[in-house]
Amino acid sequence: MEHIRNFCIIAHIDHGKSTLADRLLQTTGTVSDREIKEQTLDDMDLERERGITIKSHAIQMDYERDGQKYVLNLIDTPGHVDFSYEVSRSIAACEGALLIVDASQGIQAQTISNLYLALEHELVIIPVLNKMDLPGAMPEEVKDQIEELILCEREDIIPASGKTGLGVDAILEAIINRVPSPKGDPQAALKALIFDSVYNPFRGIIAYFRVMDGQIHKGDRVKFINTGKEYHADEIGVLRMSQEPKNNIKTGDVGYIISGIKDAKEVKVGDTITLVNNPTTTAVQGFEDVKPMVFAGIYPVDTEDFEELRDSMGKLQLNDASLVFEPESSSALGFGFRCGFLGMLHMEIIQERLEREFDMTVITTVPNVSYHAFNKQGEMNVVNNPTDLPEPNHTDRVEEPFINAQIITSADYVGSIMTLCIEKRGILKNQVYLTSNRVELTFDMPLAEVVFDFYDKLKTVSRGYASFDYHPIEYRSSTLVKLDILINHKPVDALSAVIHRDKAYEYGKKICEKLKELIPRQQFEIPIQAAIGAKVISRETIRALRKDVTAKCYGGDITRKRKLLEKQKKGKKRMRQVGNVEIPQSAFMAVLKIND
Repeated sequence: MEHIRNFCIIAHIDHGKSTLADRLLQTTGTVSDREIKEQTLDDMDLERERGITIKSHAIQMDYERDGQKYVLNLIDTPGHVDFSYEVSRSIAACEGALLIVDASQGIQAQTISNLYLALEHELVIIPVLNKMDLPGAMPEEVKDQIEELILCEREDIIPASGKTGLGVDAILEAIINRVPSPKGDPQAALKALIFDSVYNPFRGIIAYFRVMDGQIHKGDRVKFINTGKEYHADEIGVLRMSQEPKNNIKTGDVGYIISGIKDAKEVKVGDTITLVNNPTTTAVQGFEDVKPMVFAGIYPVDTEDFEELRDSMGKLQLNDASLVFEPESSSALGFGFRCGFLGMLHMEIIQERLEREFDMTVITTVPNVSYHAFNKQGEMNVVNNPTDLPEPNHTDRVEEPFINAQIITSADYVGSIMTLCIEKRGILKNQVYLTSNRVELTFDMPLAEVVFDFYDKLKTVSRGYASFDYHPIEYRSSTLVKLDILINHKPVDALSAVIHRDKAYEYGKKICEKLKELIPRQQFEIPIQAAIGAKVISRETIRALRKDVTAKCYGGDITRKRKLLEKQKKGKKRMRQVGNVEIPQSAFMAVLKIND
C-alpha cells in the first residue's frame, strides 16, 4: 500500500489538464510515443471536437524511482462548472490533487471552487504553474496569486508545460514525496466506493471503484449496499489504456468490476461494494445526491420512440450520474421526460450524446428552474414544470432559487459586468481586488436569470476575460407569474414559462414575434398571444393564405363580389374553429435563443 498514490488533476477550463495528463502517461511509459495523441484520455468524439473534458477518466501508471516501483492512479477531471459533480466524485477517490493554473491567465473562478472541494476532502494540494512556454506567461505574478490562495511556499509551486514536457519529472517526484499513500485496513471486511460506471453493450454495466478497506478477488460474491443486490465478480481488473484483468485488487487501489448487470437502475454512483459472506457494517460517506439546477422537457420527435428514448436515457445516466429524469406528458408534444441538468452546457451535451450515441432525435423545451409555490394554508408545492404552477388566486407566494455568483475579471470590465448582473436582478454583495488589475465580484442572483444565456453574455461583455462560478444559497420570495403562449386560442404548454412580472411583457412580445416568423401560414388567420392568466399582454397575427374568389367576376354589380367574399369569410371562420396548427420544431428551439 505504501507504494500506491491516488491523485486527480483539477483546474479551470482550458488550463491544460488533459495535455499535462498526456505528458504524464508518456513519461511513465503507460502509452507509447506511437499511440499518444492529443487528449489521450478523452475518448468521446464530442470531447475532441470541443477540446473540453466532459467525463472524468481514471488510468493507472507505473513509475520507478531508485529501483522502487510505484503505482500511480490518475483521474483527469473536467473544468467546466456544469461538470463539477464529476470532480467531486473523483476527489472522493483520491488523497492528493494537482492544482493546475495557467501562467498566462492566472487564477480563475473554477480554480477556486475546485480547490475548496479538494480541501473539504482534506486532499494534499500540489500547485502546478502550467503553459510556461507561452510568450504571454506571467510566472511571478501568478505565483503570488497561488501563494495567497493556498498559503504554500513559493518553491513548492512547480513550473511546467504540457506542450513541451517541462517539469513533468518534478511533478511525478512531488506526487511520490507529498501525496500520502492510501489509508485503510487490508485485513478488514471489503469496503469499496463506486465513483463511476459505463455501459458496454456486450458485457453489461462496468463499475469503477476504489477499495477503501479489505480486498476483492475474482469470483467473490459481492453486495451493493445501497440497492441491496448481490452479484458474482465475473471479472475484476485495473484501468490501463485498456482494461487489464487481475485476480485480486487490494486496499487503496482503483479498479473495475464486471458482474453481468444489465439494468441501469442497479448501479448507483457513490454506492459501497462489500462481500456477501463478510459484509462491512458502514458504507463509505462523502457523497451527496446531485441537485439539478436547470429543468427541461426532452421529447422524441416521433411519439412511438418513447420507450427507446427511456432506454437511451437510462444508459446515458450510467455514464453521467448528474442526469436526473422522470416521465411527463405534454398536450403539444406527447410523452417525454422532464430532465434535470447542472447547467445549459450539460443540457446541450446530453442532447448531442443522445443524437450521436443512440441515434435519437429529440425536441427540448424551454429550460426552467424549480420553484416553491405556497398556497393560502402555507403548504408548499415544488414546481419543476411551469404548467404545474397553481393559479394566482390559490397562491400565497412563490419562491425562486437564488445563487451566490463569483465573477473574476480584469478591472477594465467591472462596469459592464455590474450592469449585466443588475439587469439580471443581481444584488452586489462584495468586490475585492485580488491584485491591482484582477477583481472578484460577488453577487446574489436568481438562478432563473443565469440558466439562459448569462454565461454567453458575460463572455461577450468581458471579451472572454471573466470567469464565472456559482453555488445555490436559498429560496427567496419574488413576484413571479406564469406566462402562457396561445396559438389559435389554444395554450401550448411546451412554450409556457415562469417569469418575473417586470420582464413578462418584453419576453411575451419577443416570443410572439419569433413564432410569427417561424410558423407557416395556413388557409386561415392564426392569432399568437402571450397571456398572464386571462389577460392577454401581447399579440401577433399570421395572415391567412387567400384565394382570389372574385377573379371570375368581370364588370357587373359590386353586390355579387361582396356575396362571394362574405361566403369565403364564413368558410375561413369555420376552418379556424376546426383547424389545427402544426408547430415546427424550430419554433421550440428558437425560444432558447430568444435574446440573441
